[in-house]
Amino acid sequence: MHLPLDPVAAHRAVSGRDARWDGRLYLGVVTTGIYCRPSCPARTPRPENCQYFPAAAAAVAAGFRACKRCRPDALPGSRHWDARGDLVSRAVRLIADGAVDEAGVAGLARSLAVSERHLHRMLVAEVGATPQQLARTRRAHAARLLIEQTALPLTDVAFAAGFGSLRQFNDVMRQEFGMPPRSFRRAAAIRDGAATRTAPPEAEGRSGLGPATIALRLTFRGPLALEPLRRTLRAHALERVEHHSDTGEAMRTLAAPSGPAVARIHLGGVDDGAAHPALRASFTLTSLSDLMPAVGTVRRWLDLDADPALIGAHLGEDEVLAPLVAAHPGLRVPGAVDGAELAICAVLGQQVSLAVARTFQSRIAAAFGAPVPASFTEATTGMPDGEAVTFPTPSRLAEVGAQAIRDAANLTQARARAVHTLASVLAEGVRLDTGLRLAPGVDPEATRASLLALPGIGPWTADYIALRALRDPDAFMPSDLVLRKALAAAQGVSLKEMTPRRAEAASQPWRPWRSYALQHLWTATAYA
Repeated sequence: MHLPLDPVAAHRAVSGRDARWDGRLYLGVVTTGIYCRPSCPARTPRPENCQYFPAAAAAVAAGFRACKRCRPDALPGSRHWDARGDLVSRAVRLIADGAVDEAGVAGLARSLAVSERHLHRMLVAEVGATPQQLARTRRAHAARLLIEQTALPLTDVAFAAGFGSLRQFNDVMRQEFGMPPRSFRRAAAIRDGAATRTAPPEAEGRSGLGPATIALRLTFRGPLALEPLRRTLRAHALERVEHHSDTGEAMRTLAAPSGPAVARIHLGGVDDGAAHPALRASFTLTSLSDLMPAVGTVRRWLDLDADPALIGAHLGEDEVLAPLVAAHPGLRVPGAVDGAELAICAVLGQQVSLAVARTFQSRIAAAFGAPVPASFTEATTGMPDGEAVTFPTPSRLAEVGAQAIRDAANLTQARARAVHTLASVLAEGVRLDTGLRLAPGVDPEATRASLLALPGIGPWTADYIALRALRDPDAFMPSDLVLRKALAAAQGVSLKEMTPRRAEAASQPWRPWRSYALQHLWTATAYA
């Protein structure tokens, strides 16, 4: 089994209760049948009684169940698999994003361009668990979160978490945690009370009905640089799609599988009232089955699965980046709510100011976006009832044609054609379940080559898509003007001397976290 470090080093981390390894390493104690996080406060077991796993699902597959004291299942997500970029890491990230629930193992293998047998063999060899086991553990952890944070009936919890039946739900929860689902609710009620769910009265106790509003805590690994995150999101917010209030609430429409959804995240401050810091959020949904996909989308959008201690320790060793990391600890790289939307917006924003780009993008959203029912946004200040829309799908833009796109946004013919071509290619990929896809887990290099082959897309745009839509932690944009100015100033050379090739060379010590280095340089320029 592939592990990030050898057993001796792993036991050293466990003996020192090193929280930096939480979420990247799991300890299975042979004598108790329990698996823990490295920082578990329990007595450190003897080395011969320890087994180490790179994923919680691998520990469960080996017969261990989660520790009730350190709660390894409650850890915020981690992007450490992203740093590798190989087949296994891409598969793990796709499964974490719900790929098996949406398309099955066959669909996952097809998206990775490998056979099911090969995918199964690689995951067992490197992670210690099959695709089904990884997906099952994901569903169990999602269910426990919903049980402890909401007042949803258990039938609704099972449905929202992706289980096919109540029997399967109960069996998996017992296997994963050694206790039935109802026990978690009783324990949570005793500990700190349950969060509330608001929904139409007729929906109470019945699965799959909506719309319903679910309130949750989105945990993350601290620290979190909130102010730069708010400023970045505000700068790119599209009218009628996203709204930011003066109190720090961000409202964003989502195109969920069953219909429109609206996410509201409180970015005015961090909730430190539990074991892990969190952002308060609520989701208004067409169907409860859309909850976990919506939560995953928002986590990617806000980069809540980043490990700031790991990233900061690496980038902080560089003399150029050290003061920037110290100035904004926990800086995130905002992702994309939808990869296709991000790519289309990137093409609309090429070679124009950010203000002009937002105008083009907002016009496209208003003209071709799908309306969101007023009941979904009625509690959102600044978003008039009936005006909210979800950003148009590639299929919709491909259908209306280049001329309609040009007329709606007042674009040049070349830009309108570039948008229409990109939308058509993305729509064809969705229809055939093959071709160009813009989502975490795809091959960054192959996707970049496919983008560059399209008319109107150059290296800057392809790299920007890799940064935000593909969530490549090592994405870099050596031709970016702001980046080159910052590096030129840091090295005491002229902008003319800081060529893209020189910028690329300067970035090599920052691997595999160059996207965060880029965000730090952009942020420093914005605050200058």
